[in-house]
Amino acid sequence: MSSEKIKKSDFVQSLEKGLKVIAIFDDEHREMTLTEVANKVELTRANARRILLTLQYLDYVKCKDGKFFSLTAKVLCLGYSFLSSLSFKELAQPYIQALATNINESCSMSVLEGKDIVYVARVQTKRIMTISLGIGSRLPIHATSMGRVLMSGMVQKDLEKILDKIDLEAYTPHTITSKQELIKSINIIKQRGWALADQELEIGVRSIACPVKDKEGKTIAALNISGHASRVTKEEMIDNYLPPLQKTVEEIESALHKL
Repeated sequence: MSSEKIKKSDFVQSLEKGLKVIAIFDDEHREMTLTEVANKVELTRANARRILLTLQYLDYVKCKDGKFFSLTAKVLCLGYSFLSSLSFKELAQPYIQALATNINESCSMSVLEGKDIVYVARVQTKRIMTISLGIGSRLPIHATSMGRVLMSGMVQKDLEKILDKIDLEAYTPHTITSKQELIKSINIIKQRGWALADQELEIGVRSIACPVKDKEGKTIAALNISGHASRVTKEEMIDNYLPPLQKTVEEIESALHKL
């Protein structure tokens, strides 16, 4: 609750009571009688009745058999209004934070910009790279798991254009520098839906990434988990990190598709 105080004359008690009535409905109390509502919100029956009838008139509440009140789907609009006001980064950040906390590894989200990926969200739990990464950091598309995921979501003509532009620089002995080998890797990612980069950008750093898609199925971002090779093997990344990563992507997409 906000600690900011307002004048008593500016406080709308009826609005407060109406919001409290909406908030008391939950999974265990899907339907309630007038008396039950009045008791839970600590209102008189007369006050509770006026609020319920007003909410019913506005289609936020419905009444069955003239006795049992329940919420309608229209109340979802209240939540959607909040979600639609968020930027994509703000929408995704809580899910990324929860994922990083769950697996105790750094997690990032990026989008494609030119020949690079650009970080739009990041939760760092451990410093594993020599360079410092934050919002706005850019990395080469071909040597990163998120970059390859983003390339795998491109239509063929766009993929060909970017492959013609990028310099397949070798950042480590493990970096893919062959165009044909990179295309082969991208085609595999298209089929399985995730990418693994093993010490291709920096020795000791492994990462696994999945695409984040919009309602039409277009890849709009990539989400990854990165870890140090001394702590996590490739097999462990796939077995232990991929499932929670995929689950988080599903949660972000579900929230995104409601906007």
